Amino acid sequence: MQEKDKHITHDQLPETFGSFIEAAEFWDNHDSTEYDNIMENVEFEVDIKQHSYLVPVASDIIDSLRQIARTKGISTETFVNLLLQQTIMSKAVSDTM
Repeated sequence: MQEKDKHITHDQLPETFGSFIEAAEFWDNHDSTEYDNIMENVEFEVDIKQHSYLVPVASDIIDSLRQIARTKGISTETFVNLLLQQTIMSKAVSDTM
């Protein structure tokens, strides 16, 4: 191994990132193994309690949902969930009458 190979330099790891995008851009352009000498091992547990489901929706319907959600200032996901919740509640009320 040549002497110059022993002293490979890399960009300094920032103390913090200003945003997730900034962090993603940094790691998209850097190899984490270059920083393993300063990395710390951590342990954590993940308890996922929420599930997402994929449901096919016709393109003309999703376009309308997106447009309405945008005018309400909410995400399409939130809007669809609100619509489904209202539909289920309406059905539950009509079934009790």
